[in-house]
Amino acid sequence: VQLQACGGGSVQPGGSLRLSCAVSGRYFGRLAMGWYRQGSGKEREYVAGIDAGGSPSFADSVKGRFAIYRDDAKNTNIVYLEMNSLKPEDTAVYYCKIKPSPVWEIWGQGTLVTVSS
Repeated sequence: VQLQACGGGSVQPGGSLRLSCAVSGRYFGRLAMGWYRQGSGKEREYVAGIDAGGSPSFADSVKGRFAIYRDDAKNTNIVYLEMNSLKPEDTAVYYCKIKPSPVWEIWGQGTLVTVSS
């Protein structure tokens, strides 16, 4: 089972990016999926999540700027993170995560987002 995150890149302040994360190797049904990020020299932090029913949650730092949505069509687990009005402080490696059971977490490999003028 693997999580493949992609969509990162370099953008100017105020710009937008969309990240995606796809689960391969197994279909788990509808489950919660989340995004985290880790800036240079910082702890990994929660960014946004979406539960099995489609309800989103966001860190205060990204509320109103980021959106999260999922695609469970055709027995696939894909989650998207739409990032708008990006700021330099959003620069980080972004990771997606799923938790198929209380004792089993699966992390993606990370995708770098750089916001700079």
